[in-house]
Amino acid sequence: MTRLALLADIHGNLPALQAVLADLDQHAVDQVVVAGDVINWGPFNAAVMDVVLARGWAVIRGNNEYYLLDHGTPRAPAAWSNRRQWAMLDWLRDQLAGPHHAAIAAWPDTLSLRYPDAPALRVVHGTPRANNEPLYPDSTEAEIAAALAGVEERTVIAAHTHLPVDRHAAAVHLLNPGSVGVPLDGLHRGRYLLLEGDAEGWRPTFRSVPIDPAPVLAELERQRFREQMGVVGHFVAAEFANARLELMPFLVWRRQHCPDAPFGEELLADYAAVNPFDYMPEAYRAGWQVVGGDHGAA
Repeated sequence: MTRLALLADIHGNLPALQAVLADLDQHAVDQVVVAGDVINWGPFNAAVMDVVLARGWAVIRGNNEYYLLDHGTPRAPAAWSNRRQWAMLDWLRDQLAGPHHAAIAAWPDTLSLRYPDAPALRVVHGTPRANNEPLYPDSTEAEIAAALAGVEERTVIAAHTHLPVDRHAAAVHLLNPGSVGVPLDGLHRGRYLLLEGDAEGWRPTFRSVPIDPAPVLAELERQRFREQMGVVGHFVAAEFANARLELMPFLVWRRQHCPDAPFGEELLADYAAVNPFDYMPEAYRAGWQVVGGDHGAA
């Protein structure tokens, strides 16, 4: 029997990674696999990279790794030239110059795990066709089938949404371990997935570990993150504080109501009157309906 641990969406949150590791180290596994977004958002990017590289984990790139790798190159999208909205790119580059950058540049975008005693397993960040394409817990079977068209493996690990998933749909067992470092369901818990595989398939066990946002918020404050990053810094800090999707609803609201307004803090007063749940996918609203309980095994 092969035993794996699947982590995803650490996002530079070292205290959360340490809490998850304290739980993970109690379980014997053959390999740890990280399904992307090791970096960015959180302030401990270099320290998180040190842990991941020292442990020799198998890692793929997510969309946040591409923010590092393509910034300042001809590959960078034109939108990134808006420095007020994309101020984090310079900050991220400065934290991960040198060996960390070189290691990430060599990571693959997807993995096909092929152990002798279990079915092949595909690991992606978003979907095989785009690392920022979400597969939500409530995605339709048609959406899942289209996103995974051409994938030969019948078990697929996807991340990116930060929401745990365990679904059989479109002839695929779709799993998402949830987020280690940036929970978005209102609960301050780091999540990961244990998998046991044999000839009958892969059996998941979802793990959920309490995490404290205070060290991350303190480090963001020490780095004067909000002052340097403006609106984005405001919402990144809010996501850590509230364990809720914050930046995306603001961007959707701005695009719908004032797309030509300067991307600045003067928008925050108008946005304060908005219900952010009106501007986020249903999968995130649904999670908040059960806050006060827990999602997943402890």
